[in-house]
Amino acid sequence: MSATRRQLLGRTGALGASIASIAFTGSVSELFAGTAAAAEPDAPPLGRGGYGPLVPDPDGLLDLPEGFRYRVLSREGDELRSGEGRVPSHCDGMAAFPGRAGGHRGRTHLVRNHENRKDAAIRVPAVNGLTYDPMGMGGCTALELDSGNHVLSERVAIAGTAVNCAGGPTPWHTWLTCEETEDRAGTNGYTKDHGFIFEVDPYDPRRTGAVPLTAMGRFQHEAIAVDPRNGVVYETEDAFEKPFGLFYRFRPKKPLGGIGSLRAGGQLQALRVPGVPDLSTIQEPGTTFDRVEWVDVPDPLARQTPIRFQDFGPGGITHAQKLEGCYWGGTSVYFVSSFAKSADGSAADHFGQIWRYDPDRRRLTLVIVFGPETDLQLPGESPDNITLAPSGGLMVCEDGNGAQHVFGVTRRGEVYAMARNRQALTSAATAAGGTPEEPEWGEFAGVTFAPDRRTMYVNCYTPGTTFAVTGPWRR
Repeated sequence: MSATRRQLLGRTGALGASIASIAFTGSVSELFAGTAAAAEPDAPPLGRGGYGPLVPDPDGLLDLPEGFRYRVLSREGDELRSGEGRVPSHCDGMAAFPGRAGGHRGRTHLVRNHENRKDAAIRVPAVNGLTYDPMGMGGCTALELDSGNHVLSERVAIAGTAVNCAGGPTPWHTWLTCEETEDRAGTNGYTKDHGFIFEVDPYDPRRTGAVPLTAMGRFQHEAIAVDPRNGVVYETEDAFEKPFGLFYRFRPKKPLGGIGSLRAGGQLQALRVPGVPDLSTIQEPGTTFDRVEWVDVPDPLARQTPIRFQDFGPGGITHAQKLEGCYWGGTSVYFVSSFAKSADGSAADHFGQIWRYDPDRRRLTLVIVFGPETDLQLPGESPDNITLAPSGGLMVCEDGNGAQHVFGVTRRGEVYAMARNRQALTSAATAAGGTPEEPEWGEFAGVTFAPDRRTMYVNCYTPGTTFAVTGPWRR
């Protein structure tokens, strides 16, 4: 049973509530087992309206529920406080880290991706010692904030990379930034091959430099999540054309070894669900596959053939369209398929899936499917970046059509709107003096919470804007 947006948001009738609870089959509560959030006293479950209706922002930037407020931390085109150049375009994946041990209490360090292709308006400035390929426009910037979310510093953390989409934090407090491209040297003017993961130290980026983690694969990376118990890294691939992306795991030679340990290499493998070549065909939440298989990737560097095209033997391999967000919670890794369209080559259609893989049981479960599109002004279509919420459940960035939201999912499996982007983009029609049929909005990305769980940080992709949102998170 899939859950449409209108059903998930229609909380006044029993139908909407029952569909939402069936869709999640209790897995949202499990998400917090064993996490830092679970060590704190449980907050009461949110009501059926989440935090309440969104209040229109008089400044036209970000609509939030009553009692919440935002601070703009950084905007595309402003000067970086380091003096290295301007804040780059296309703010994307992001993570928040606590102040360095022995340093100032209450400080937060943000590392922010910039998904810049060759046509980006503002590149990540090339900085000596932090630049991989001088022709790469992407990279990361790092912000240091005080306890009141005032920006103390803002600088380049890595440059010369390309299409830095998402990534994920490590247990040793570094950021793994992912290139969502397979362009090789000589393509689009690049002087080096791209499609790698890079490690970024949020406190001192020069400790990590700009070194590709080649053993983790060369493909259209999206996001990662690390099993904090054994250091296994899970990776999603957002391939744009059929055959679509794979879900990977990387088994490092030096697990949990700290900064630089991933350079020692390891084994890259891809998920095979026997008898399921395309995850889009699975449509019923709660569907479970036991004893899934992990198959060694023949050529992680994709020297001749992209990984998803390589020969994985008689059983083939399992693909999925738009594999995006990835997050570790409790004893499982969660990953998102943002949508699937048969017109693009998928075996079936959906408007978003969230999957859970339990490595202890080698069990894969479909947690939720978002169903047919209903109202573009309501949240719940094309989920992307995903993170844990302080009051229980998830926060998910929407990357679809119409108005764009950060939406939450309670422990009971109810979907609610947390934020709405009010920054309408200028389309070709409006630039030419016409009136578009539908307004355009930039997607949300990089949702994450401060270590003390009292601030949500989130990016609007275009125009690139980083927000700090505070309010009664544990109400």
